[in-house]
Amino acid sequence: MTETLLFDAALIALILGVTVWTLAVRDTIAAVIGFVVWGLLIAFAWVRLAAVDIALTEVAIGSGVTGMLLLRAGAQARKFDAPVKPVNRTTSIIAGALCGVVFVVLAAVVLLATGPGPTLAPQVAESLPLTGLGNPVTAVLLAYRAFDTLLEKVVLMLALLGVWSVAADRAWGRPPELWTASRRDGVLRFFAQVLAPVGIVFAIYTFWAGADVPGGAFQASAVLAAIWLIVVMAGLARLPATGSPALRLSLVAGAAIFLVVGIAGVHIAGAFLAYPPDFAKALIIAIEAGMVWSVAATLALLVAGPPQAGERR
Repeated sequence: MTETLLFDAALIALILGVTVWTLAVRDTIAAVIGFVVWGLLIAFAWVRLAAVDIALTEVAIGSGVTGMLLLRAGAQARKFDAPVKPVNRTTSIIAGALCGVVFVVLAAVVLLATGPGPTLAPQVAESLPLTGLGNPVTAVLLAYRAFDTLLEKVVLMLALLGVWSVAADRAWGRPPELWTASRRDGVLRFFAQVLAPVGIVFAIYTFWAGADVPGGAFQASAVLAAIWLIVVMAGLARLPATGSPALRLSLVAGAAIFLVVGIAGVHIAGAFLAYPPDFAKALIIAIEAGMVWSVAATLALLVAGPPQAGERR
């Protein structure tokens, strides 16, 4: 057995082991930590499959922002003393059986395939020079399926409105509240002070390099959102009021720029969200630049939750 196969086998064993442990552990916070570790291992698996863009997204969203959201939810759940009702045994058996069926079907699709699956990769590679981009993932997201990408950003904003809508009327327009570090010399505060500058530089690099190598606006946005939340939890900054005009402008700016470029494409390139070849790369980077802050702010505020009516700390 080669070293590569040995590494892959060990990685698979770790993923399966962490999966079982996360599902079996009784403590909520321990389960969330297991989920975060599982996400990091899955990111390694994506790297082994040469899908670096997906690996970056998994680390930033799966382990970073989602992990922080689950930690917040777990901390809130501990405030309630109501006992957790045990899951019905029949329900558990049915759920396990359905998971087994899905696993068998997916394994059969992969193992019994007689040849390469249908793909548009050759057409994408052939047309890639027209976009001026070197990263085919960015080209697909911002050129060939740009309308879907635009709608995804709009859905994020609608999700945030849904979170805000559960706030009490008297809290509308006020800031959400995250827990903060109680000690000014605590580890979290020091960690945030060290990590924030590095994270911001890494996010800028991920955004700028995403036109030609793995990376892009969404990965950069997730990194910025995680950094912002860590800084807020450390007590180094506060979240803005949800009624702030500047915040609301930031939230819609990315989708607005996307839409303006799309409408301009009707007049300068003959179709909605079409780019003239000489300006395609510049327009795509402009769209991504507008999306970075909007998506970062949306993700951070989704984790922070609805605005609170209490006094700001």
